[in-house]
Amino acid sequence: MAREIERKFIVDSDAWRTGVESSRAIVQAYLAIDGDTSVRVRISGGDEALLAVKIGVSDMTRDEFEYPVPLEDARQMVAAHPARRIEKTRHLVRTGGYLWEVDVFEGRLDGLVIAEVEMASEDADPALPAWLGREVTGEAAWTNALLATNGWPEGARN
Repeated sequence: MAREIERKFIVDSDAWRTGVESSRAIVQAYLAIDGDTSVRVRISGGDEALLAVKIGVSDMTRDEFEYPVPLEDARQMVAAHPARRIEKTRHLVRTGGYLWEVDVFEGRLDGLVIAEVEMASEDADPALPAWLGREVTGEAAWTNALLATNGWPEGARN
């Protein structure tokens, strides 16, 4: 088991693009969502598939269990859950000693850009890049599970 400690922000500008180290297409579907627990299948780069169980511990922290699954099995699981599907490109940007994951969403979430930073503890205080907008850490509507299920949070779309 891994413990995931992260903060999440809406991205306000494209200034992050100059620092991109790598990018990868991601398709994921949520197989089950129950309160602060979710089961997700993710296909990354078209050639790697993982099944993940995430259990909320606090606004910033979740326990995460990840397991590789056969790619064809993952494709079938994604296809079986079209209403809980997310498509995005994940860009990795290193700044201020932290690695930021900047997700550019597609499909019904087109136009949404969210950045997350993983930290070693909830007390960590990474310098926030100028391209970040509002922090949405701990706001359930901005979790990938609820974005996949509900789409844009009410009143949030430009």
